[in-house]
Amino acid sequence: MELLGEITAGRPLLVLAVKEEAQFLDTDLPVLLTGMGKVNAATALATALGRGPRPSGIVNLGTAGALRPGWTGTHVVGTVLQHDLDGELLATLTGETYGAPLTLADGGDVVLATGDSFISDEASRVRLAARAALVDMEGYALATAAELAGVPLRIVKHVSDEAGDGAARTWRDSVAECARALADWAEENTPYRS
Repeated sequence: MELLGEITAGRPLLVLAVKEEAQFLDTDLPVLLTGMGKVNAATALATALGRGPRPSGIVNLGTAGALRPGWTGTHVVGTVLQHDLDGELLATLTGETYGAPLTLADGGDVVLATGDSFISDEASRVRLAARAALVDMEGYALATAAELAGVPLRIVKHVSDEAGDGAARTWRDSVAECARALADWAEENTPYRS
């Protein structure tokens, strides 16, 4: 976890997983780098929010794999779900619902699946494509932490790969281009500079 800048009550907090995704941000907004995966994302954001003051909102910028053919570009997420938690089995064991999909207030109709596995095989991609258009490793965890803290969240993802065979290589090759697109989106859609 690394916090660049200072969180203030009247301004949003930009949250990204890794420095490669943030490399072109040139802003005076605070930037939180959480590390990859759900545990890193949730604990970093919860820690930052717990220290106070709370930002006016959170914008998660990051890369995502496309689960369906033809998906490219930058997308604002409307619903996020966990793909690696068997909520149905847990409900039969406990009678409680865990990990239900979360709807984001300022999102569109794009569904993002979050899990700790980097999806880089065709079978996983096809299975997940039935439930979501994009896949990442942090979105659901960030949405849960933000919801519990009562801070609004937007999730903005730029497609880095096709979440199938060769996705890891493609991510490494495309992350700089994705980081540029994410910085451009942030400059156009947030109070980027004071």
